[in-house]
Amino acid sequence: MPPSLLSHPCVMRARVAPATVRAPEGAGRGDRRFFAASRDQRGWGLPRPGGQTTTPLRYKGAIVALYTAPPEGAAVVCLDELGPESAKSFPGRRATAVGRDPASGRVGRAKQEIDYGRRGKGYIFGAFRPATGEALTAPYPGRTTANWVDFLELVDGWVPADAERVYAVLDNLSTHRAADVLLFGLAHPRWEFVFQPKYAAYLNLIEPWWKILRSLALRGRRFETWDEIARAVERATAYWNAHRHPFTWGHRRRHRPARRPGIALVPNVA
Repeated sequence: MPPSLLSHPCVMRARVAPATVRAPEGAGRGDRRFFAASRDQRGWGLPRPGGQTTTPLRYKGAIVALYTAPPEGAAVVCLDELGPESAKSFPGRRATAVGRDPASGRVGRAKQEIDYGRRGKGYIFGAFRPATGEALTAPYPGRTTANWVDFLELVDGWVPADAERVYAVLDNLSTHRAADVLLFGLAHPRWEFVFQPKYAAYLNLIEPWWKILRSLALRGRRFETWDEIARAVERATAYWNAHRHPFTWGHRRRHRPARRPGIALVPNVA
């Protein structure tokens, strides 16, 4: 970042302006210590003079508190990129009929045709609101700062306007901490960037949702162009939003088959 931009009064005010974050009821000592620190400095994870970064939200309990007890009037949004994804054949779970070897009489193995997928690639940028289950996706040819800021503008228009504060949970990718992202934060004062610690992708609830999107849009299909993938992701996102459900921290949806009533089988006794 140029020194002239770092010393700009608007940038300095944005770094030291008090945040409206309060510790929720029942928060532990570590969480209260985090919220006290976050009230004194904003620029979460943004570059500072000397190459240092400020990441008061690096504690797990603080991010979990945003999921379990978000501040009143705030919206929590999980952001990430999926990819790079190539136009290729994606394996599925559909049963495949295989032939029998006439010489040995053995049943052959189901094989998938080799597909190197050199027909175009790109990234899927995504935003996910765990409280409501709503999702937003957009395809981009590359994971650049310009594309990321453009996607943030889409997310800002997607988040309800009545949300006083938007907490964006994301990783520490360099494009997420670029100077253009800082300028976006200055132009949108309700945004707060919450950078997850290293090796803690599980704290970002969009990660399990990526698995659902892959199942809805990509699994068991063959794509000839990147545009086909983009359209498939768009349709899958619309389908999910029509049947969405919230993601609750600490509760896993286990799809277990219903148990048939009856008497258990007697074990074999020699």
